[in-house]
Amino acid sequence: MVLDGVRKAVSKFLRGGGTYQKAVDEFIRDLQRELIKADVNVRLVFQLTRKIRERALKEQPPPGASRREWLVKIVYEELSQLFGGDRVADVKPGKTPWVILFVGVQGSGKTTTAGKLALYYARRGYRVGLVAADTYRPGAYEQLRMLAEKAGALFYGEPGSKDAVGIAKRGLRTLLDRGAEIIIIDTAGRHGYGEEESLLREMRMIAEAVRPDEVILVIDAAIGQKAYDLAKRFHEAAPIGSIVVTKLDGTARGGGALSAVAATGATIKFIGTGEKLDEIEPFNPRRFVARILGMGDLEALLEKLRSLEEAEKLERAAEDMLKGKVTMRTVYHQLVSMRKMGPIQKLLQMIPGLGLAGQISEEAARLGERKIDRWIAIIQSMTYEELDNPEIINRRRMRRIALGSGTSTEDVKELLAYYRNLRAMMKRLRRDRRLLRRLGLR
Repeated sequence: MVLDGVRKAVSKFLRGGGTYQKAVDEFIRDLQRELIKADVNVRLVFQLTRKIRERALKEQPPPGASRREWLVKIVYEELSQLFGGDRVADVKPGKTPWVILFVGVQGSGKTTTAGKLALYYARRGYRVGLVAADTYRPGAYEQLRMLAEKAGALFYGEPGSKDAVGIAKRGLRTLLDRGAEIIIIDTAGRHGYGEEESLLREMRMIAEAVRPDEVILVIDAAIGQKAYDLAKRFHEAAPIGSIVVTKLDGTARGGGALSAVAATGATIKFIGTGEKLDEIEPFNPRRFVARILGMGDLEALLEKLRSLEEAEKLERAAEDMLKGKVTMRTVYHQLVSMRKMGPIQKLLQMIPGLGLAGQISEEAARLGERKIDRWIAIIQSMTYEELDNPEIINRRRMRRIALGSGTSTEDVKELLAYYRNLRAMMKRLRRDRRLLRRLGLR
Protein backbone atom coordinates (compact mmCIF):
# COMPACT_ATOMS: atom_id res chain seq x y z
CA MET A 1 0.00 0.00 0.00
CA VAL A 2 1.01 3.63 -0.54
CA LEU A 3 3.02 4.94 2.46
CA ASP A 4 2.83 1.54 4.16
CA GLY A 5 6.12 2.35 5.91
CA VAL A 6 4.42 5.15 7.87
CA ARG A 7 2.28 2.59 9.67
CA LYS A 8 5.39 0.61 10.61
CA ALA A 9 7.08 3.76 11.90
CA VAL A 10 4.07 4.55 14.12
CA SER A 11 3.91 0.98 15.41
CA LYS A 12 7.65 1.05 16.20
CA PHE A 13 7.23 4.36 18.06
CA LEU A 14 4.35 3.06 20.21
CA ARG A 15 6.24 -0.14 21.12
CA GLY A 16 9.63 1.51 21.62
CA GLY A 17 11.39 2.40 24.85
CA GLY A 18 13.83 5.12 25.87
CA THR A 19 13.10 8.76 26.64
CA TYR A 20 10.13 10.41 24.99
CA GLN A 21 12.17 13.10 23.21
CA LYS A 22 14.63 10.57 21.81
CA ALA A 23 11.74 8.39 20.61
CA VAL A 24 10.08 11.42 18.95
CA ASP A 25 13.32 12.36 17.15
CA GLU A 26 13.75 8.80 15.88
CA PHE A 27 10.11 8.66 14.74
CA ILE A 28 10.46 11.99 12.89
CA ARG A 29 13.49 10.62 11.00
CA ASP A 30 11.54 7.46 10.07
CA LEU A 31 8.55 9.52 8.96
CA GLN A 32 10.69 11.82 6.81
CA ARG A 33 12.34 8.83 5.14
CA GLU A 34 8.98 7.17 4.33
CA LEU A 35 7.36 10.34 2.98
CA ILE A 36 10.35 11.17 0.77
CA LYS A 37 10.37 7.55 -0.44
CA ALA A 38 6.69 8.07 -1.39
CA ASP A 39 7.81 11.07 -3.48
CA VAL A 40 6.18 13.71 -1.29
CA ASN A 41 7.83 17.11 -1.92
CA VAL A 42 10.89 17.47 0.34
CA ARG A 43 9.95 20.99 1.43
CA LEU A 44 6.47 19.78 2.41
CA VAL A 45 7.98 16.84 4.31
CA PHE A 46 10.20 19.08 6.42
CA GLN A 47 7.40 21.58 7.07
CA LEU A 48 5.10 18.75 8.15
CA THR A 49 7.60 16.96 10.38
CA ARG A 50 8.75 20.21 12.01
CA LYS A 51 5.14 20.96 12.96
CA ILE A 52 4.61 17.41 14.27
CA ARG A 53 7.78 17.57 16.37
CA GLU A 54 6.87 20.99 17.84
CA ARG A 55 3.39 19.84 18.79
CA ALA A 56 4.66 16.50 20.15
CA LEU A 57 7.10 18.22 22.51
CA LYS A 58 4.88 21.16 23.54
CA GLU A 59 1.34 19.79 23.82
CA GLN A 60 0.16 17.95 26.89
CA PRO A 61 -2.36 15.13 26.40
CA PRO A 62 -5.58 15.06 28.45
CA PRO A 63 -5.44 13.10 31.73
CA GLY A 64 -5.60 9.39 31.04
CA ALA A 65 -3.73 9.53 27.71
CA SER A 66 -0.02 8.89 27.25
CA ARG A 67 2.19 11.29 25.32
CA ARG A 68 2.99 8.54 22.80
CA GLU A 69 -0.73 8.03 22.10
CA TRP A 70 -1.14 11.78 21.75
CA LEU A 71 1.64 11.92 19.15
CA VAL A 72 -0.28 9.44 16.99
CA LYS A 73 -3.27 11.81 17.05
CA ILE A 74 -0.98 14.71 16.05
CA VAL A 75 0.44 12.68 13.15
CA TYR A 76 -3.10 11.76 12.06
CA GLU A 77 -4.22 15.41 12.08
CA GLU A 78 -1.15 16.79 10.29
CA LEU A 79 -1.03 14.04 7.63
CA SER A 80 -4.74 14.60 6.99
CA GLN A 81 -4.02 18.28 6.35
CA LEU A 82 -1.21 17.31 3.95
CA PHE A 83 -3.66 15.31 1.83
CA GLY A 84 -6.46 17.88 1.83
CA GLY A 85 -7.77 18.09 5.40
CA ASP A 86 -11.55 18.33 5.58
CA ARG A 87 -11.90 19.08 1.86
CA VAL A 88 -14.19 16.19 0.87
CA ALA A 89 -15.99 16.32 -2.48
CA ASP A 90 -19.71 15.70 -2.72
CA VAL A 91 -19.90 12.70 -5.06
CA LYS A 92 -23.68 12.88 -5.43
CA PRO A 93 -24.74 14.55 -8.70
CA GLY A 94 -26.16 18.01 -8.12
CA LYS A 95 -29.09 17.21 -10.44
CA THR A 96 -30.14 14.78 -13.16
CA PRO A 97 -29.26 14.50 -15.91
CA TRP A 98 -25.60 15.09 -14.93
CA VAL A 99 -22.97 15.23 -17.68
CA ILE A 100 -19.33 14.41 -16.86
CA LEU A 101 -16.44 15.04 -19.26
CA PHE A 102 -13.39 12.81 -18.67
CA VAL A 103 -9.92 14.08 -19.64
CA GLY A 104 -6.42 12.81 -18.94
CA VAL A 105 -3.00 11.91 -20.27
CA GLN A 106 -2.76 8.64 -22.21
CA GLY A 107 -1.91 5.74 -19.90
CA SER A 108 -3.43 7.37 -16.81
CA GLY A 109 -6.24 4.81 -16.67
CA LYS A 110 -8.87 7.25 -17.91
CA THR A 111 -11.07 4.83 -19.87
CA THR A 112 -10.94 2.18 -17.13
CA THR A 113 -11.84 4.85 -14.57
CA ALA A 114 -14.82 5.92 -16.70
CA GLY A 115 -16.06 2.32 -16.49
CA LYS A 116 -15.42 2.21 -12.73
CA LEU A 117 -17.36 5.42 -12.19
CA ALA A 118 -20.22 4.07 -14.32
CA LEU A 119 -20.43 1.00 -12.06
CA TYR A 120 -20.13 3.14 -8.92
CA TYR A 121 -23.16 5.24 -9.88
CA ALA A 122 -25.13 2.32 -11.38
CA ARG A 123 -24.90 0.53 -8.03
CA ARG A 124 -26.42 3.59 -6.39
CA GLY A 125 -29.50 3.42 -8.56
CA TYR A 126 -28.59 5.82 -11.38
CA ARG A 127 -29.11 5.03 -15.06
CA VAL A 128 -25.61 5.67 -16.45
CA GLY A 129 -24.43 6.15 -20.03
CA LEU A 130 -20.89 6.08 -21.48
CA VAL A 131 -19.81 7.92 -24.66
CA ALA A 132 -16.66 6.78 -26.50
CA ALA A 133 -15.22 10.08 -27.81
CA ASP A 134 -11.57 8.92 -27.81
CA THR A 135 -10.92 8.80 -31.56
CA TYR A 136 -7.12 8.43 -31.39
CA ARG A 137 -6.25 5.39 -29.29
CA PRO A 138 -6.77 2.05 -31.07
CA GLY A 139 -9.10 -0.13 -29.08
CA ALA A 140 -10.55 2.70 -26.97
CA TYR A 141 -14.02 2.23 -28.46
CA GLU A 142 -14.06 -1.53 -27.84
CA GLN A 143 -12.60 -1.19 -24.34
CA LEU A 144 -15.26 1.29 -23.25
CA ARG A 145 -18.05 -0.76 -24.86
CA MET A 146 -16.99 -3.83 -22.82
CA LEU A 147 -16.72 -1.78 -19.64
CA ALA A 148 -20.21 -0.37 -20.23
CA GLU A 149 -21.53 -3.92 -20.58
CA LYS A 150 -19.86 -5.03 -17.32
CA ALA A 151 -21.10 -1.95 -15.45
CA GLY A 152 -24.65 -2.31 -16.77
CA ALA A 153 -24.42 1.11 -18.43
CA LEU A 154 -25.81 2.46 -21.72
CA PHE A 155 -23.22 3.01 -24.44
CA TYR A 156 -22.69 5.21 -27.49
CA GLY A 157 -19.80 5.26 -29.95
CA GLU A 158 -19.02 5.64 -33.67
CA PRO A 159 -16.21 3.22 -34.59
CA GLY A 160 -14.00 4.63 -37.32
CA SER A 161 -15.09 8.26 -36.88
CA LYS A 162 -12.49 10.94 -36.06
CA ASP A 163 -15.02 13.63 -35.14
CA ALA A 164 -14.61 13.67 -31.34
CA VAL A 165 -16.74 16.79 -30.83
CA GLY A 166 -19.55 15.42 -33.05
CA ILE A 167 -19.49 12.03 -31.27
CA ALA A 168 -19.75 13.77 -27.89
CA LYS A 169 -22.74 15.88 -29.04
CA ARG A 170 -24.59 13.03 -30.74
CA GLY A 171 -23.80 10.60 -27.92
CA LEU A 172 -25.14 13.02 -25.32
CA ARG A 173 -28.36 13.56 -27.24
CA THR A 174 -28.86 9.82 -27.86
CA LEU A 175 -28.25 8.76 -24.26
CA LEU A 176 -30.51 11.51 -22.91
CA ASP A 177 -33.26 10.20 -25.19
CA ARG A 178 -32.66 6.73 -23.75
CA GLY A 179 -33.19 8.01 -20.21
CA ALA A 180 -29.60 8.28 -18.93
CA GLU A 181 -29.32 10.21 -15.67
CA ILE A 182 -25.50 10.36 -15.55
CA ILE A 183 -23.54 10.56 -18.81
CA ILE A 184 -19.76 10.10 -18.82
CA ILE A 185 -17.91 11.24 -21.99
CA ASP A 186 -14.49 9.61 -22.41
CA THR A 187 -12.04 11.67 -24.51
CA ALA A 188 -8.63 11.06 -26.08
CA GLY A 189 -5.56 11.33 -23.86
CA ARG A 190 -2.14 12.74 -24.67
CA HIS A 191 1.18 10.91 -24.85
CA GLY A 192 2.97 12.72 -22.05
CA TYR A 193 2.64 15.13 -19.18
CA GLY A 194 4.20 17.90 -21.28
CA GLU A 195 1.08 17.98 -23.47
CA GLU A 196 -1.08 19.95 -21.01
CA GLU A 197 -1.95 22.74 -23.46
CA SER A 198 -3.20 20.32 -26.13
CA LEU A 199 -5.14 18.37 -23.49
CA LEU A 200 -6.83 21.47 -22.08
CA ARG A 201 -7.55 22.87 -25.56
CA GLU A 202 -9.48 19.73 -26.56
CA MET A 203 -11.25 19.76 -23.19
CA ARG A 204 -12.44 23.32 -23.87
CA MET A 205 -13.61 22.47 -27.41
CA ILE A 206 -15.72 19.50 -26.31
CA ALA A 207 -16.91 21.37 -23.21
CA GLU A 208 -18.22 24.20 -25.42
CA ALA A 209 -20.14 21.64 -27.50
CA VAL A 210 -21.72 19.57 -24.70
CA ARG A 211 -21.67 22.02 -21.75
CA PRO A 212 -20.83 19.39 -19.10
CA ASP A 213 -21.88 19.79 -15.48
CA GLU A 214 -18.47 18.54 -14.38
CA VAL A 215 -15.04 18.00 -15.91
CA ILE A 216 -12.92 15.27 -14.30
CA LEU A 217 -9.15 15.01 -14.79
CA VAL A 218 -7.63 11.54 -14.32
CA ILE A 219 -4.06 11.45 -12.97
CA ASP A 220 -1.87 8.36 -12.56
CA ALA A 221 -0.46 8.21 -9.01
CA ALA A 222 2.90 7.11 -10.46
CA ILE A 223 3.68 10.65 -11.71
CA GLY A 224 4.26 11.79 -8.14
CA GLN A 225 5.09 15.47 -7.67
CA LYS A 226 4.56 16.23 -11.38
CA ALA A 227 0.86 16.05 -10.55
CA TYR A 228 1.14 19.56 -9.10
CA ASP A 229 1.60 21.41 -12.41
CA LEU A 230 -1.07 19.44 -14.27
CA ALA A 231 -3.59 19.69 -11.42
CA LYS A 232 -2.93 23.43 -11.00
CA ARG A 233 -3.43 24.21 -14.70
CA PHE A 234 -6.51 22.03 -14.86
CA HIS A 235 -7.93 23.57 -11.68
CA GLU A 236 -7.55 27.04 -13.23
CA ALA A 237 -8.94 26.03 -16.65
CA ALA A 238 -11.82 23.65 -15.84
CA PRO A 239 -15.31 25.14 -15.40
CA ILE A 240 -16.27 22.69 -12.64
CA GLY A 241 -13.24 20.52 -12.14
CA SER A 242 -12.43 17.58 -9.92
CA ILE A 243 -9.70 14.95 -10.02
CA VAL A 244 -9.41 11.18 -9.84
CA VAL A 245 -6.03 9.76 -8.80
CA THR A 246 -5.63 6.22 -10.14
CA LYS A 247 -3.38 3.21 -9.43
CA LEU A 248 -2.93 3.91 -5.73
CA ASP A 249 -2.72 0.19 -5.01
CA GLY A 250 0.87 -0.36 -6.08
CA THR A 251 2.79 2.84 -6.75
CA ALA A 252 5.36 4.06 -4.26
CA ARG A 253 4.81 7.62 -5.51
CA GLY A 254 1.13 7.90 -4.59
CA GLY A 255 1.83 10.13 -1.61
CA GLY A 256 3.60 12.58 -3.91
CA ALA A 257 0.66 12.72 -6.34
CA LEU A 258 -1.98 13.10 -3.64
CA SER A 259 -0.12 15.77 -1.66
CA ALA A 260 0.78 17.63 -4.86
CA VAL A 261 -2.84 17.75 -6.04
CA ALA A 262 -4.06 18.77 -2.57
CA ALA A 263 -1.51 21.60 -2.52
CA THR A 264 -3.13 23.17 -5.60
CA GLY A 265 -6.50 23.45 -3.86
CA ALA A 266 -8.06 21.18 -6.50
CA THR A 267 -10.67 18.69 -5.35
CA ILE A 268 -9.66 15.02 -5.36
CA LYS A 269 -13.03 13.36 -5.83
CA PHE A 270 -12.18 9.66 -6.23
CA ILE A 271 -9.16 7.39 -5.93
CA GLY A 272 -8.57 4.15 -7.81
CA THR A 273 -7.39 1.46 -5.40
CA GLY A 274 -6.98 -1.54 -7.70
CA GLU A 275 -7.54 -3.02 -11.14
CA LYS A 276 -11.03 -4.44 -10.59
CA LEU A 277 -14.04 -2.50 -11.82
CA ASP A 278 -15.36 -1.86 -8.31
CA GLU A 279 -12.02 -0.68 -6.89
CA ILE A 280 -12.76 3.03 -6.80
CA GLU A 281 -13.86 5.08 -3.81
CA PRO A 282 -14.60 8.69 -2.86
CA PHE A 283 -11.46 10.35 -1.51
CA ASN A 284 -11.59 11.33 2.13
CA PRO A 285 -8.19 12.57 3.41
CA ARG A 286 -8.87 11.56 7.01
CA ARG A 287 -10.07 8.09 6.03
CA PHE A 288 -7.07 7.66 3.75
CA VAL A 289 -4.65 8.61 6.56
CA ALA A 290 -6.50 6.36 9.01
CA ARG A 291 -5.93 3.47 6.62
CA ILE A 292 -2.21 4.32 6.35
CA LEU A 293 -1.85 4.32 10.13
CA GLY A 294 -3.88 1.15 10.70
CA MET A 295 -7.61 1.84 10.70
CA GLY A 296 -8.81 -0.46 13.48
CA ASP A 297 -6.21 0.51 16.06
CA LEU A 298 -6.41 4.18 15.16
CA GLU A 299 -10.21 4.38 15.46
CA ALA A 300 -10.09 2.97 19.00
CA LEU A 301 -7.24 5.28 20.00
CA LEU A 302 -8.86 8.41 18.55
CA GLU A 303 -12.16 7.57 20.23
CA LYS A 304 -10.37 7.23 23.56
CA LEU A 305 -8.56 10.58 23.09
CA ARG A 306 -11.78 12.32 21.98
CA SER A 307 -13.63 11.14 25.08
CA LEU A 308 -10.77 12.24 27.34
CA GLU A 309 -10.67 15.67 25.70
CA GLU A 310 -14.44 15.98 26.03
CA ALA A 311 -14.27 15.10 29.72
CA GLU A 312 -11.54 17.69 30.24
CA LYS A 313 -13.61 20.38 28.46
CA LEU A 314 -16.64 19.51 30.57
CA GLU A 315 -14.61 19.71 33.76
CA ARG A 316 -13.30 23.16 32.80
CA ALA A 317 -16.81 24.32 31.88
CA ALA A 318 -18.22 23.06 35.18
CA GLU A 319 -15.48 24.85 37.12
CA ASP A 320 -16.24 28.09 35.24
CA MET A 321 -19.94 27.69 36.04
CA LEU A 322 -19.22 27.28 39.74
CA LYS A 323 -17.15 30.48 39.61
CA GLY A 324 -20.27 32.27 38.37
CA LYS A 325 -19.24 32.39 34.70
CA VAL A 326 -22.56 31.40 33.16
CA THR A 327 -23.37 32.82 29.72
CA MET A 328 -25.25 31.54 26.71
CA ARG A 329 -21.91 30.19 25.48
CA THR A 330 -21.88 27.97 28.60
CA VAL A 331 -25.35 26.70 27.76
CA TYR A 332 -24.31 26.04 24.14
CA HIS A 333 -21.31 23.97 25.24
CA GLN A 334 -23.49 22.07 27.68
CA LEU A 335 -26.14 21.31 25.04
CA VAL A 336 -23.56 20.00 22.57
CA SER A 337 -21.93 17.94 25.34
CA MET A 338 -25.26 16.46 26.44
CA ARG A 339 -25.41 14.49 23.20
CA LYS A 340 -22.13 12.81 24.04
CA MET A 341 -21.82 12.79 27.83
CA GLY A 342 -25.35 12.92 29.22
CA PRO A 343 -27.21 15.60 31.20
CA ILE A 344 -25.92 18.25 33.56
CA GLN A 345 -25.56 15.80 36.50
CA LYS A 346 -22.72 14.22 34.50
CA LEU A 347 -21.09 17.61 34.02
CA LEU A 348 -21.16 18.48 37.72
CA GLN A 349 -19.94 15.03 38.77
CA MET A 350 -16.70 15.82 36.94
CA ILE A 351 -15.72 18.07 39.86
CA PRO A 352 -13.98 16.17 42.68
CA GLY A 353 -15.79 16.46 46.01
CA LEU A 354 -18.98 17.99 44.61
CA GLY A 355 -21.87 15.86 45.82
CA LEU A 356 -24.58 18.42 45.20
CA ALA A 357 -25.45 17.45 41.64
CA GLY A 358 -28.37 15.44 42.95
CA GLN A 359 -30.20 18.72 43.62
CA ILE A 360 -31.02 18.87 39.92
CA SER A 361 -34.07 16.82 39.07
CA GLU A 362 -33.70 14.24 36.33
CA GLU A 363 -36.70 15.72 34.55
CA ALA A 364 -35.15 19.20 34.51
CA ALA A 365 -31.80 17.92 33.25
CA ARG A 366 -32.92 15.46 30.58
CA LEU A 367 -33.75 17.28 27.36
CA GLY A 368 -35.19 15.63 24.30
CA GLU A 369 -33.12 15.56 21.11
CA ARG A 370 -35.55 17.85 19.28
CA LYS A 371 -35.43 20.45 22.02
CA ILE A 372 -31.64 20.35 22.10
CA ASP A 373 -31.54 20.85 18.32
CA ARG A 374 -33.95 23.82 18.56
CA TRP A 375 -32.00 25.44 21.37
CA ILE A 376 -28.66 25.01 19.60
CA ALA A 377 -30.15 26.64 16.48
CA ILE A 378 -31.44 29.53 18.62
CA ILE A 379 -28.03 30.13 20.23
CA GLN A 380 -26.35 30.03 16.80
CA SER A 381 -28.66 32.87 15.70
CA MET A 382 -27.59 35.16 18.55
CA THR A 383 -25.08 38.01 18.28
CA TYR A 384 -21.82 37.93 20.27
CA GLU A 385 -23.28 40.56 22.60
CA GLU A 386 -26.37 38.41 23.25
CA LEU A 387 -24.25 35.30 23.87
CA ASP A 388 -22.21 37.06 26.54
CA ASN A 389 -25.10 39.02 28.06
CA PRO A 390 -28.45 37.23 27.48
CA GLU A 391 -30.23 39.70 29.79
CA ILE A 392 -30.37 42.22 26.92
CA ILE A 393 -32.63 39.95 24.84
CA ASN A 394 -35.99 41.75 24.62
CA ARG A 395 -39.13 40.99 22.56
CA ARG A 396 -37.70 42.54 19.39
CA ARG A 397 -34.49 40.51 19.69
CA MET A 398 -36.52 37.37 20.45
CA ARG A 399 -38.48 37.77 17.21
CA ARG A 400 -35.27 38.24 15.20
CA ILE A 401 -33.58 35.22 16.83
CA ALA A 402 -36.67 33.02 16.30
CA LEU A 403 -36.88 34.04 12.65
CA GLY A 404 -33.16 33.40 12.08
CA SER A 405 -33.24 29.97 13.75
CA GLY A 406 -36.51 28.73 12.27
CA THR A 407 -38.11 28.42 15.72
CA SER A 408 -40.79 30.31 17.68
CA THR A 409 -40.50 33.10 20.24
CA GLU A 410 -41.88 30.60 22.78
CA ASP A 411 -38.85 28.37 22.12
CA VAL A 412 -36.55 31.37 22.69
CA LYS A 413 -38.36 32.23 25.96
CA GLU A 414 -38.03 28.62 27.11
CA LEU A 415 -34.28 28.65 26.47
CA LEU A 416 -33.86 31.95 28.32
CA ALA A 417 -35.81 30.51 31.27
CA TYR A 418 -33.47 27.50 31.29
CA TYR A 419 -30.46 29.85 31.24
CA ARG A 420 -31.84 31.86 34.20
CA ASN A 421 -32.56 28.68 36.19
CA LEU A 422 -29.05 27.37 35.49
CA ARG A 423 -27.47 30.64 36.57
CA ALA A 424 -29.57 30.74 39.77
CA MET A 425 -28.70 27.13 40.56
CA MET A 426 -24.99 27.82 40.09
CA LYS A 427 -25.23 30.77 42.49
CA ARG A 428 -26.83 28.49 45.11
CA LEU A 429 -24.16 25.83 44.63
CA ARG A 430 -21.44 28.46 44.92
CA ARG A 431 -23.01 29.81 48.14
CA ASP A 432 -23.34 26.29 49.58
CA ARG A 433 -19.69 25.49 48.80
CA ARG A 434 -18.52 28.68 50.56
CA LEU A 435 -20.66 27.78 53.60
CA LEU A 436 -19.23 24.25 53.73
CA ARG A 437 -15.68 25.62 53.56
CA ARG A 438 -16.37 28.11 56.41
CA LEU A 439 -17.75 25.29 58.55
CA GLY A 440 -14.65 23.21 57.78
CA LEU A 441 -16.74 20.44 56.20
CA ARG A 442 -14.73 20.30 52.95
